[in-house]
Amino acid sequence: MKNCIRVVRAILFGGAVASALAAPALAQTLTIGVRAGPESIDPHFTATGTHAEALKHVFDTLVWSGDGLELEPRLAESWKAINPTTWEFKLRRNVKFHDGSPFTAEDVVFSINRIPMVAGPNPTTIYVRRVKDTKIVDPHTLHVITDGPAPNLPNDFIRLFIVSSKAAAGLTKDTANAAFNSGKAAIGTGPYKFVSWTPKEQLVLDRFDGFWGPAEPWQRHVRKEIPNDAARVAQLKAGQVDLIVRAPASDVPTLERDPKLTVVKQPTVYVFNLELDMRDKAPQVSARDGSPLAKNPMQDPRVREAIDLAIDRKALAEIAMEGLGAPQNQLVTPSIFGYSKKIPAPRYDPARAKQLLAEAGYPNGFKTTLSFTSDRLPGDRQVGTSIAQMLAAVGIDAQANAQPAAVFFPARTRGEFSMSMSGWGTLTGEAHYTLSSVVHSNDKEKKFGAFNVLGYVSPKMDKLIQDAAIEMDEAKRRSLLEQANELVATDRPRLAIVAVSTAWAMQKSKVTIKPRVDEDTLAMNIRPVR
Repeated sequence: MKNCIRVVRAILFGGAVASALAAPALAQTLTIGVRAGPESIDPHFTATGTHAEALKHVFDTLVWSGDGLELEPRLAESWKAINPTTWEFKLRRNVKFHDGSPFTAEDVVFSINRIPMVAGPNPTTIYVRRVKDTKIVDPHTLHVITDGPAPNLPNDFIRLFIVSSKAAAGLTKDTANAAFNSGKAAIGTGPYKFVSWTPKEQLVLDRFDGFWGPAEPWQRHVRKEIPNDAARVAQLKAGQVDLIVRAPASDVPTLERDPKLTVVKQPTVYVFNLELDMRDKAPQVSARDGSPLAKNPMQDPRVREAIDLAIDRKALAEIAMEGLGAPQNQLVTPSIFGYSKKIPAPRYDPARAKQLLAEAGYPNGFKTTLSFTSDRLPGDRQVGTSIAQMLAAVGIDAQANAQPAAVFFPARTRGEFSMSMSGWGTLTGEAHYTLSSVVHSNDKEKKFGAFNVLGYVSPKMDKLIQDAAIEMDEAKRRSLLEQANELVATDRPRLAIVAVSTAWAMQKSKVTIKPRVDEDTLAMNIRPVR
């Protein structure tokens, strides 16, 4: 661990020297077109990916997730488990907040403690759920006491954003957003400082020249929210933005032929998955004529298997996603720790699906609503619409209900949907993050299953996930996670559909990008063309 940290630090500060030598480029503005932006400037408000992506510029974390999701030191220079329930974090010295105040262990403790009080509809509590207590040893040494052995704590801390205990003091759930959104409390230690935010329009940031790490080449960074794909492409072609995220697959061939543009593609860790209602009363399920059913058909494993077999994942990846996707057989992608190689490739067998529905007592199928995001990940609207059509072909009348992510996620959290599709990325690099969030039973006491809102309960699954959560032996932990993924594949509370690839398009003469597998588009990964 220590050798790894030395290497990363050498690279990091070697970059600082290189950046200093590139002084002539330090007065430029980087403008990018994003599909969605933050939902607040409070980094603890929501766990949504686009929210965290934007605020990584302003607020730093103890541990950084590298371009391939490898753990790297950030505000913590090193960390180690000093006993089964205590992690020691050595904090970086001489770090300043944007207002000039020093960063200390007190700010970390404050940030950990405030998350449960201010987390919004997509709770960020999953990142600190193992923390039982904190102990400040000195201003730059912190002990984090966990509720049991917690081998994944450093992984969780990649989303532990550190806010200023001074600037955010006294804020409540009712007052925090206003204070952060105005800029008053938006004081971080990141490479960029907050200038202004117009919700659903743009976020403006300026380079923080007091940043502890490498100097950024961009004096100003503007993130323009352009949810419409065609409009985003049009602004790129017109030169109104330097780079766009999530270039629509249908436009990629044309963009690649444009001599003024460059396109970069990247497979990501995001997986579209279908969540099925396992509750006794499913609010959006009925007979095809609208009359009530005696029970929720999706509680029958034969019905869940039928839905699985009705979905042609290859067609979704090649046609609905126009090549920017790959069929997926589990909730995590092959590079993730805990991915199982034993799970067979997904099958498409609509005839068998119809047979299973008949065996389960639904020869004429049933009616439901399939809700999905329309503006979050590339192809989400197209994939959701296509799945509804595939289900219709086997007798399940699934009404397609595309919604903006800002509407979809709160409604999903409230349990209003009986069948929904969205993307989930294993951002920590380990399957436990995903499994403990979406397929462990919803257990507020154990702080697992926060995103399992449709009633799936399996004692066997819970035990595998709980055992993995405290298993310090890496090989044993991997085996437990693989077994849990295999159980998801047979129980089918969620169906993995396709893994998402993404594409960035940019002005060839102005910028280059180093892509990340979590799809985050960070100014820190974008460089001017020399």
